[in-house]
Amino acid sequence: MSNTQFFQQVRTYHPITAASEQAWAGLLREKLYRKGELLVTEGQVPRKFAFICRGLAYQSYFPPEGEMIIKYFFSENRFAASVTATMTGNPSKFAITAIEDTLVLEYDFSAFRQLVDTHQDIALFYINYLEKHWVVEKEPLEIAFRSDTAATRYQQFLLSHRHILPRLKKYHIASYLGITPTQLSRITSDR
Repeated sequence: MSNTQFFQQVRTYHPITAASEQAWAGLLREKLYRKGELLVTEGQVPRKFAFICRGLAYQSYFPPEGEMIIKYFFSENRFAASVTATMTGNPSKFAITAIEDTLVLEYDFSAFRQLVDTHQDIALFYINYLEKHWVVEKEPLEIAFRSDTAATRYQQFLLSHRHILPRLKKYHIASYLGITPTQLSRITSDR
């Protein structure tokens, strides 16, 4: 069931052989996270990546000022992880929390890295994945958060996250935009 969905998504980044699929499938473990449950705990050294089969989660952190900031939403067919912490073996600066019951396929990152070293097609998947999500998608967001108004960021959010809007609370959206729920209410009432 979930393995088919997983490998269909993997192949959108780069084709992989049946042998590579079989090797990677051996690492996959299905797990259900209940609403509010943590996939990754802030301060924990994460060891796994999770592929979202069904559900929704968010990556967040608490700056010294104390208000939660949501960095990213992970919906179906996305890989959820505290990537830098997992890659470096350092404690995560972020938590990943299920917004709703979320079914994932998890795999151990160090075992995956061994596959990257021995399967060129998996290595090419990994490169393409990192380029798309850590360079191409990330750079415009970083610029927008430094230069765009909250109202402009909200309009862009409505376009880019249309598929998950009905599943989010206003405080999720406000936290992602880096504003308070009251500020978000003002923006939405001005429309």
